[in-house]
Amino acid sequence: MKNALNQFRFMGFVEGGSLLLLLFIAMPLKYFFGMPEVVSVVGALHGGLFTVYVLMIIYATFAVRWPFRFTIGAIAVAFIPFGNFILDKRLENWKQLKAA
Repeated sequence: MKNALNQFRFMGFVEGGSLLLLLFIAMPLKYFFGMPEVVSVVGALHGGLFTVYVLMIIYATFAVRWPFRFTIGAIAVAFIPFGNFILDKRLENWKQLKAA
């Protein structure tokens, strides 16, 4: 259980970071500096990481046996900048409550 949760949390950081990179680095480079190829590369990378993230959600749902609302929340936060980092904090609190 602990390993699956840690793997999911790590993937959340990676996927969340790729979203921030896409929104705050690649998109401004495209629109302000005329460099659309940056979005093509970062967008493809983010898409691949998002796919792995969704697979990790499925894996963690069964391995950790967390509440279904966590599954829905994990999917929802993937579309919100900094959402994965907020979810990570909640998962850490949940993990501590479950251990007690």
